Amino acid sequence: MTARHVPVMLSRVVSEFGPAVERFDDPVIIDATLGLGGHTEELLTRYPSLRVIGVDRDPEALRRAGERLGGFGERITLAHAVYDELPRVVAEAGLTSVCGVLFDLGVSSMQLDLAERGFAYAQDAPLDMRMNHGDPLTAADVLNTYSEADLARILREYGEERFARRIAAAIVAERRDRPFDRSARLVELVRRCIPAAARRTGGNPAKRTFQALRIEVNDELGVYRRALPAALDLVAVGGRVVVLSYHSLEDRITKRIFAAATTSSAPRDLPVVPESMQPRFRSLTRGAEQAGEDEITENPRARSVRMRAVERIAA
Repeated sequence: MTARHVPVMLSRVVSEFGPAVERFDDPVIIDATLGLGGHTEELLTRYPSLRVIGVDRDPEALRRAGERLGGFGERITLAHAVYDELPRVVAEAGLTSVCGVLFDLGVSSMQLDLAERGFAYAQDAPLDMRMNHGDPLTAADVLNTYSEADLARILREYGEERFARRIAAAIVAERRDRPFDRSARLVELVRRCIPAAARRTGGNPAKRTFQALRIEVNDELGVYRRALPAALDLVAVGGRVVVLSYHSLEDRITKRIFAAATTSSAPRDLPVVPESMQPRFRSLTRGAEQAGEDEITENPRARSVRMRAVERIAA
């Protein structure tokens, strides 16, 4: 295994679901971002009564996870879906609620490792970046057809790229001569656009551009904004939702939605808060938890992780 294959905050995530699993007679957790199945494998191993529905939009991830988890038999169910389709997935499983939902957001280790998928800026590959090959939009489509203004907006909003306008202008100028189709050319363009002083820190200067393109191609933030409220609605009282996010945009959405769910809707000066205005959830983490230094040393991907978790306390 490479460092990227190690599930992030594995023991912490698994233990966070323990009280929910023990509370229910037939506990079911949705792993909304199954990937290679590392978190699910440990959950099924730790809790013998647990069943897991593993969801992923990537058919190749489902195939590989299915091979890894096949020994658990009927305790694992695989679902090819985007995670904003969780209500449908749960209904098709014959359920009305579950005891937990896990989101491990971002690109999976498998997608990074397969050069032909085009996610990794360190390898020259086709500019694809689709998590599901059945989807129509690729990173090359974005680069070759979006306006300069839209490219700059995507790079600025999704990549938090300071030099978004400069990079967008260079992309539009270069695509007039030859459309973009390979990642190495894009990496070199970004490198030229970013001043030398800004390139000295923060790793590969293309990482923000690649992040922005990946988010746009897969509508990751739009999907997540729909998926997290749906997940909260699906957990039963005593159930838990755990989120691992890896950049500030994801964590900001999680923080906002969790804050609304854990806050009373009553006016502050109301002397008695009606039950209907009480919060439905309580926070299980103080702010966003981070990985420890030992884990970061062993697994560099854990450096940027932020974990937030809530428990449902009212119907």
